[in-house]
Amino acid sequence: MYKFNFASPATIDDAAAQFEASDDATYISGGMTLVPTLKQRLAMPSDVIDLSKIASLKGISLDGDMVKIGAMTTHAQIASDGLVVANIPALAELAGGIGDASVRNRGTIGGSLANSDPAADYPAAVLALGAEIHTNKRTIAAADYFVELFETALDEGEIITSISFPVCKVANYQKFSNPASRYAIAGVFIAKTSAGVRVAVTGAGPYAFRQNEMEAALDGDFSAKSIDGITVSDDGLNEDIHASASYRANLIKVLAIRAVEAIS
Repeated sequence: MYKFNFASPATIDDAAAQFEASDDATYISGGMTLVPTLKQRLAMPSDVIDLSKIASLKGISLDGDMVKIGAMTTHAQIASDGLVVANIPALAELAGGIGDASVRNRGTIGGSLANSDPAADYPAAVLALGAEIHTNKRTIAAADYFVELFETALDEGEIITSISFPVCKVANYQKFSNPASRYAIAGVFIAKTSAGVRVAVTGAGPYAFRQNEMEAALDGDFSAKSIDGITVSDDGLNEDIHASASYRANLIKVLAIRAVEAIS
């Protein structure tokens, strides 16, 4: 690692102030991505600001028809929380399939969304459920959040404080995992919402996106048969040592069919 200053503020305002006063600061939540990056000397921040002591960033509550999850809530807590299991069981199941036990007990939902890894699981749930990302400055709709590879709508120094998910009991997430990391080579989250059927894809492209053709087909006939004839284009999809773009395109369709069958 390179040398850096370390701070552990107790409030969001203190964290933001310390970020502003630093030359080139970065926040750390669970550290699942940042710590390995620092160890490999791929990042050289002047300051690392730890958010783990900020109590207001933690916890899960039911706010009307929304499940509100604090940004510093771990994957393990989301997977086992009674409110999540009762109101959005697919989200609890998704969280329980992230990484291994060590990752689930350290990694946080806010850290995952801030990092916006193209193979992360939460982006699919955020898009499919029509979630809202709350920060210390504003609220960002899921549709406006993901911008490009590792790029989001967050401004420099902006802190995710919580995420609100509309209650949705009819949803399912299917992913094809890298056997070592359990990151999604492709993942598909399908939800029946008040706004219609939403189909969101992660892992396959540079950032999470919705599959509009499948949504239209499933709105008309919620069955595997209705999307069986759809050809998913591999245009712009990821291509790496794990899978080709065309393989990922086929995975999107296969996983979508599985998700529909699981719901049906």
